[in-house]
Amino acid sequence: MNILILGAGRIGSLIANYLSNKFDLTIIDSSEKNLEKVKKYGKVEKKILQNERDIYNVVKNFKLVVGALPANFGNKTVKSCIQASSNLVDISFMKENPLKYNKKAKENEVTIIPDAGFAPGLSNLFVGRIFQYYDKLEECGIRVGGLPLKKVPPLYYKITWSPKDLIKEYTRKARIINNNNIIKLDPLENINKVKIKNYEFEEFFSDGLRTLLETIDVPNLWETTLRWKGHLKKIKTLRELNFFSDENINKTLKIISPLMDFKSKDFSIMEILSKGMKNDRIKELKYFLYDEENNNFKSMSRVTGFTAAIVTELMANRDFDAGIYPLEIIGFNKNLHDIIINKLKKQGIRIEITF
Repeated sequence: MNILILGAGRIGSLIANYLSNKFDLTIIDSSEKNLEKVKKYGKVEKKILQNERDIYNVVKNFKLVVGALPANFGNKTVKSCIQASSNLVDISFMKENPLKYNKKAKENEVTIIPDAGFAPGLSNLFVGRIFQYYDKLEECGIRVGGLPLKKVPPLYYKITWSPKDLIKEYTRKARIINNNNIIKLDPLENINKVKIKNYEFEEFFSDGLRTLLETIDVPNLWETTLRWKGHLKKIKTLRELNFFSDENINKTLKIISPLMDFKSKDFSIMEILSKGMKNDRIKELKYFLYDEENNNFKSMSRVTGFTAAIVTELMANRDFDAGIYPLEIIGFNKNLHDIIINKLKKQGIRIEITF
């Protein structure tokens, strides 16, 4: 099978690295520099994609596509693949709800797995398995972060993914489920301290639940993102001074991006806490994930890219029903859940499940 990979950046290149030993690949990117780095993994083509028609014309000749483009391409890629009847595994965050395309995907006999990265992504897979474990899930909370090992001032953060998508985490309302109601929160209104293992962080509510808001029946469900202490107060000040507005964001990033570009390995961490009823008793189930930069790949690229690549491998080797299948639905299946986790562990990603 010849698989198309859209995007050859940090994450797309890792996906290509993983899949190249198993499949023939065609890799598309607008950057010759990026393509030069991945040409050893398959056929490369330079293309500038601007709209759905551009994407459709590229994906229509492939049965399976991996989307590793920036967030502004996520919705366009999903719609184009459905139109072309090309199966898709996508990591791009999209503000639109991908579940609204379920009917159309089924009509066109295409399988779309959106948000197939870290969080959303692995977090969804874990929550899906957690949901199946309980007779009645009462509460579930996700804490997740991608951080530099070194705490370098003034912002104590190192950019390992799209800077614009990063800033949107601080400006986009966070949706959580509270007492069976979906509510929206200002992400920086409540900044709390939290300790995970031997690490001390600050956390803020983030809008990463996505499809979980509709697929998981639970009275209380939330996600927070972790940062080193001192980062969020400064980010909140910049936001209040209008530095993140549409007219100022590009100038702002030119100033602050260099402050978040320093030599330090990064690490990824996730903790999922849950409580519910099982066999008429209150039970708790916890997931813990930890990973560090390795083999010249950033940890954020690893936890995102390996997840997407492993799911793509499953898609290529198994028959999935047509429709939109976020990873929590795959997590309902213990066999598929265990396959993904075991393959991630083989890549050196630490995953612990505690009952």
